[in-house]
Amino acid sequence: MSNAPNDLADDFPDKRDRIHQLKTSNNRFARLYDEYDELNRTIHRVETRVEPKPEEVEEELKRRRLKIKDEIMAMLDGAGG
Repeated sequence: MSNAPNDLADDFPDKRDRIHQLKTSNNRFARLYDEYDELNRTIHRVETRVEPKPEEVEEELKRRRLKIKDEIMAMLDGAGG
């Protein structure tokens, strides 16, 4: 396992420009991105046992991260600014 979690730009290098554009022009996208980033870091700490949590808590964090990622992807793939 790596020492740091990937961010969305690492996961989707073909969408880097769109991510940057939306982060700077769309407040909702910026909030979702920050929330995703924080959840991703928390999950990484749990998975690496830096901050262990019960399995059901870990699974709930992962479900929340996936839901946010789905919203972000819909915005990235959507038409318009």
